[in-house]
Amino acid sequence: MTKNNKILIATGGTGGHVFPAYSLAKFLIKKNYNVILTSDIRGLNYLKNYNEFNLIKISSSPLIKKDILSFLLSIIRILISIFRSLIFLLFNRPTIIFGMGGYSSFPVCIAATILRIKFIIYENNLIIGRANKYLLPFAKKLLVSYKNLEGISQKYDNKIIEIGNIVREEIIFSKFKNNENSIFKELKILVLGGSQAAKVFAEQLPQIFKKLKNSEIPITVYQQCLKEQKNNLIQFYKKAKIDCEIFNFTKKIVEHYSKANLVITRSGASVLGELINLNIPFISIPLPTSADNHQLKNAIYYEKKGFGHLVHEKDINHELYSLIKSIFKNKSLIKNILANQSQYSDKNIFININSHIEKIINEKN
Repeated sequence: MTKNNKILIATGGTGGHVFPAYSLAKFLIKKNYNVILTSDIRGLNYLKNYNEFNLIKISSSPLIKKDILSFLLSIIRILISIFRSLIFLLFNRPTIIFGMGGYSSFPVCIAATILRIKFIIYENNLIIGRANKYLLPFAKKLLVSYKNLEGISQKYDNKIIEIGNIVREEIIFSKFKNNENSIFKELKILVLGGSQAAKVFAEQLPQIFKKLKNSEIPITVYQQCLKEQKNNLIQFYKKAKIDCEIFNFTKKIVEHYSKANLVITRSGASVLGELINLNIPFISIPLPTSADNHQLKNAIYYEKKGFGHLVHEKDINHELYSLIKSIFKNKSLIKNILANQSQYSDKNIFININSHIEKIINEKN
């Protein structure tokens, strides 16, 4: 490929969309593509310190249906975003567009449809997102993490290609890997709430960790939280005599992964994909308000695969203590998870994507 082939990656919103897009962009630059990345303001906040490629702000909005006024305002914002995307694409026409999913990629891909620019969309959840569902009829291909994706009509089966999880290169090629030799004598629990953190985790989990400590289970906690929760958490763990490291959102998440032998996390597809590539056992607690309950579907799928455990948020106080205690006492639970995770790898993900991009670019229509 040469610099004559320009690729636009449309992303935005949460870190779960943005960081995979950033990793893909870095790979495509190495393959000598001219890469442009578009994002809304939320996504740009994660990328503000990176300058390897062109970063373009194109604001958008989810479709809000809670009342007629919110609905109309969101429609207006989306239409404005499509118009701005049209203007941008007219003056910066890419060879192909890669939509990372979510509402931020929607206006760019709709504008591409109007201008007859080829585009691919990517879905890493187990149920197709609303934006991707609307875009699918116009997309050249839908790349998916897993083939058994819900919400797609059979007439689009020929567009679906299973490629795995787009996760950060530093994850895929990390020298740090858990294995059966790392079965623990001490709990080293990493608590993640996604790029937006999880307020409920900071409110409910410390009491459970204190109970584990009082049960004479050695425990260290590494916990992500909201900025306003940090001091209270530090004081709580200090009083409970639990070693801890409390942090807000960080881009250096691999450093925290390397310290942990058990992760408690939301059930976003990106973070679960990272954990299985690093062979780290996890307990996933789905966000109950996630769109179309996609986090629950992710968690159920990963539990059935034997990659981790699932606890519903409403059951945290009833089930989590007993589950963690069982995991610590019964080493076979960890052995089984590590064995199942070790059979999975996304190390060829970027090569596979590049192959499909080249095929679509070289198509005559």
